[in-house]
Amino acid sequence: MSVPASLMGIVLIWSTTPLAIKWSSEEVGFLFALSARMLLGVVICLALLVLLRQPFKWHKKAYHTYLASGLGLYFAMMSVYWGAQYVSSGLVAVVYGMLPMLTFFISAMVLGDSLRQPAKLLAALLGFAGLMIVFNPQDGIGIMAVAGVVAVFASAAIHSLSMVWIKRIGAEVSALSVTAGGLSVAVPLYLCTWWVFDGELPGAMSEKTISSIVYLGIMGSVVGFIAFYYALKHVSANAIALLTLVTPVLALGLGYGLNHEPLNSEIIIGAVFILLGLALHNWGGKILRPD
Repeated sequence: MSVPASLMGIVLIWSTTPLAIKWSSEEVGFLFALSARMLLGVVICLALLVLLRQPFKWHKKAYHTYLASGLGLYFAMMSVYWGAQYVSSGLVAVVYGMLPMLTFFISAMVLGDSLRQPAKLLAALLGFAGLMIVFNPQDGIGIMAVAGVVAVFASAAIHSLSMVWIKRIGAEVSALSVTAGGLSVAVPLYLCTWWVFDGELPGAMSEKTISSIVYLGIMGSVVGFIAFYYALKHVSANAIALLTLVTPVLALGLGYGLNHEPLNSEIIIGAVFILLGLALHNWGGKILRPD
């Protein structure tokens, strides 16, 4: 797999994932949809390890990597699935557009990277301003919508922390092994959570629901994660996070065109602010340099 191909795959999968999450959870509840998706994903990953005869490493760094991946997957995906019940799929992607800014601050705390970068600090301010515009309390947004965006924002923060944690460990483990190991940690947690808080198997499911779960299980949980961890191994965590410059625009368009989601002026202006922040985060260092 080439790095450009993996990055392109990540963009396409991340752009379609929010809408697939919405569709997969509409009939059966988010806990079953999430657990079924991840269970399918781990079965496929383990089967691929056997078919490709890839060794599943169990040295100390590998174990820590699986733990970092699995805990990040569990808490991040639980948060975003819960939040997606109350906000549109396009807005999920827009809020996740804050990932590079969050990665910048978390990298500084965990890896000791410098915060003395005016462009990135200004980019973060633009991103937060965009969030405030999208969720203007004067527009009468319900409490559950606010809770939903907080949950999605928390998911992005957890995802960022997991990325930086894995980068810090620096284990020599294949992307498929990281995906299989992370899912092996996360899936038992998903199943236990579903059993405790739901425990009911759904009845008949529509073709849209089944297709969404299968798509997320294969593309989101296997192909997407493998491409993500492969790219993370070859480029910086901040560079991976910059892919969100493209995904919010595509996700907003898909939500509007395929799911009839609202696209009012506040959403558009807020998304523009976040995208400007992402662009500044990426290229602003050439203009604004520290003294």
